[in-house]
Amino acid sequence: MFDAKKLLDQFLGSQVPGLGGSVRDRAGDAVQTARNNPMKTGAIAAALLGTKTGRSIAGNALAIGGLAAIAGLGYQAYKNYQAGQAPAAPSDAPSANNPVLLPPPVESGFGPTSPAGSNEFVLVLIRAMIAAAKADGHIDDAERALIMDKVKAADVSGEAAAFIEHELASPTDIDALVAAATTEEQRVELYTASRLTIDPDSRAERGYLDLLAGRLGLADQLVDHIEATVSSAKVTLSQ
Repeated sequence: MFDAKKLLDQFLGSQVPGLGGSVRDRAGDAVQTARNNPMKTGAIAAALLGTKTGRSIAGNALAIGGLAAIAGLGYQAYKNYQAGQAPAAPSDAPSANNPVLLPPPVESGFGPTSPAGSNEFVLVLIRAMIAAAKADGHIDDAERALIMDKVKAADVSGEAAAFIEHELASPTDIDALVAAATTEEQRVELYTASRLTIDPDSRAERGYLDLLAGRLGLADQLVDHIEATVSSAKVTLSQ
């Protein structure tokens, strides 16, 4: 089995050669690297979203990276929800003195040290992201072939490439996605990954996210926190 975490990083662009330092430092460097070489940074997400429909990946997923982004955003939203805070507005996005993402505590149930960080569940997160990208029905046979060309150009091959190709061609099995999330933290991360993939600017995408949230049993206020947290991160990182 291939390394799902590495593939997730390639989805969201956190594995950029030569980049180090803080999440914020990596974010700025990754955005510049993406401009210089878009096929190597966030290439899979860009291939899924930057298609003939004219959509493109914003300065969001490619800048904040893989499982750490999903876990960090999900944990932040969940913590604020449990504290009874109001969902953040985009203007409340973190400042330069406040890191974009903080790693979830080890005991939180989020992140690489939790069940949500297992290779098996990371594959579920990738399936969820592909399902979200397909939600508006814009990926046809010709587009799948174009996406796979771009995926292979991004140095993704073998089992990983075959996995992506299979998921693109297969109908979305929302029952399987929901069943794979067995803890509340996993359910939060699955929805966060889906929301991070797309900006729901069509009825089909909004309807898909609403259906997913309902099937996952997420409280409306918790969904509002996830939506606000992801949106705030996207605004911050695209500035």
